[in-house]
Amino acid sequence: MRTLSRRRSSRFAGAVLAAAALTATAVPAASAAPVTAERTPAYLNARLPVAQRVADLLGRMTLAEKVGQMTQAERGAIDSSQQQITDLALGSVLSGGGSTPADNTPAGWADMVDGYQSRALATRLHIPLLYGVDSVHGHNNLVGATIFPHNIGLGATRDPRLVREVEHITATETRATGPQWAFAPCVCVARDDRWGRTYESFGEDPKLVQQMTTAIDGFQGTSPKDLAKPDHVLATAKHFAGDGDTTYGTSTSGTYTTDQGVTITDWQHFAQVDLAPYVTAVQQHDVGSIMPSFSSVQWTDRPGSTPVKMTANKELLTDVLKRKIGFDGFLISDWEAIHQLPGDYATQVRTAVNAGVDMFMEPYSAPQFVSTLTAEVQAGRVPVSRIDDAVSRILKAKFELGLFEHPYTDRSNAGTIGSPQHRAVARQAVAESQVLLKNSGGALPLKPSQKIYVAGVNADDLGNQAGGWTVTWQGQSGNTSFPGTTILQGIQQVARNVTYSADASAPTAGADVGVVVIGETPYAEGVGDVGNGHTLNISAADRANIDKVCGAIKTCVVLDVAGRPQIVTDELGKMDAFVMSWLPGSEGAGVADVLFGKKPFTGKLSVSWPRSEAQEPINIGDRNYDPLFPYGYGLTTRR
Repeated sequence: MRTLSRRRSSRFAGAVLAAAALTATAVPAASAAPVTAERTPAYLNARLPVAQRVADLLGRMTLAEKVGQMTQAERGAIDSSQQQITDLALGSVLSGGGSTPADNTPAGWADMVDGYQSRALATRLHIPLLYGVDSVHGHNNLVGATIFPHNIGLGATRDPRLVREVEHITATETRATGPQWAFAPCVCVARDDRWGRTYESFGEDPKLVQQMTTAIDGFQGTSPKDLAKPDHVLATAKHFAGDGDTTYGTSTSGTYTTDQGVTITDWQHFAQVDLAPYVTAVQQHDVGSIMPSFSSVQWTDRPGSTPVKMTANKELLTDVLKRKIGFDGFLISDWEAIHQLPGDYATQVRTAVNAGVDMFMEPYSAPQFVSTLTAEVQAGRVPVSRIDDAVSRILKAKFELGLFEHPYTDRSNAGTIGSPQHRAVARQAVAESQVLLKNSGGALPLKPSQKIYVAGVNADDLGNQAGGWTVTWQGQSGNTSFPGTTILQGIQQVARNVTYSADASAPTAGADVGVVVIGETPYAEGVGDVGNGHTLNISAADRANIDKVCGAIKTCVVLDVAGRPQIVTDELGKMDAFVMSWLPGSEGAGVADVLFGKKPFTGKLSVSWPRSEAQEPINIGDRNYDPLFPYGYGLTTRR
């Protein structure tokens, strides 16, 4: 583990101030002299401490250059006019979900990012660009990347070392294609399974989520020097804080019901449940960036409290996160998050900057953001000291990432993308994530010699198996978007006699075992909220498959491929074995590994399993706690 960030933060701040004092006499900030007009400036000297380099560069920057560093645009908005990167001195570009180069290959990505980087290096001070991407279960925008189980499944493994290895692979595959920054991991605590982002959480218990913050070490390494290596990226703990704890029905974003809603809570609960993972992320893992949530907080222990959006919450962003907890990285706003704040655009910008947000994800509003923030500073409504603090934090990350020395993509690890070695780790993660919830009469493990009848669309659908945030933002059903192995293919690799019928219409006669694969189709964020076209109840087609197969074949096994528990209370008695498979990603053979006993079932539920949808929210520690399966439940089998 690294030194506590609280100590590093104060040391870094002091070093920047001291270095700035020296720099101010040597290089007047107002002179803005061209870099080429003097000896190699201090900020380009890799042997100097980062704090000194930051102070030197900051002292040379104009207000326009500083504001540019605080601005992040979407590649789709600048791709046809890349000169914007140079003209606005942009600090960052991102790929949103599904925003990819036309050539969605490792080389296509690296060429794209390097092209943008060349525009950034054409600026007066040659400050390199930071490129961000949602690598939330592998480098999931890239076709051919290793696609791991979503976090809810990784939480079920109870294996922090494996999670660290998963994210190290993700970092390696991501940086080999250009991006140096991942908007991951999500360290939210999912307290209501009706939330469409439940699968992005490691679980409902903050202690489990804290254990899984080893993901940050996988992304960043365990030493500040690791960040500059080609197998690491800057991590982002998200979404600060309470986004998994919002009250159903409080969202005001479109048709969402839970996502981007209001966390109605008292301080003690908020600190123990919602804030705890961020303390660990900062003080034990020195996370480099944090993304504030779209959600709001309303205090029940403060009379007259009204909901305050997190991007406007100076108390939590600055007083608590930066000062009390000691976060010395930078805050990046979520996608157009400031547009949800009250007031006109200038008020929104001013409010968020003064609250403590350092970089702004303004995908299609970068020019407007730059001009607006500049005007707010010139009018004295945003202090220059706040701008300098934000830019110092951003520059610190760029220096630690080694971008000033090596701005272009190191492609040396490109050959490992989707490699057998990486897929083997993903397969292990799938196997360890499987939770055996029922196993009557020793139905599992199966035997390769048995005649196996497989039913259900989700048995042979990679898109459903991977869920949202896979190639596209919402994900998509089907087997054409990315390479991988479906659960059916995994079974067929082991068993000699397998019959597959998606709708269970094929004859069942002669089968020894029926395997019914039920579950969800892909969704992401509030699109997946229950009440927004979704439900926790299983589909009529899935119920029909269970009824037919389990009614006709002596031994019946049901697998649930979903991002959260589904209501199976009335179906449970019809099946001999029941397995929660979560969203396993590209390696469906990992499911077959435990079905046939190649590996034992060891997974434990990362959330409580409700008896009915109306029972949500239900969490460990509740009064009158009576789930269908409790948090932490999971049967084991021998190898």
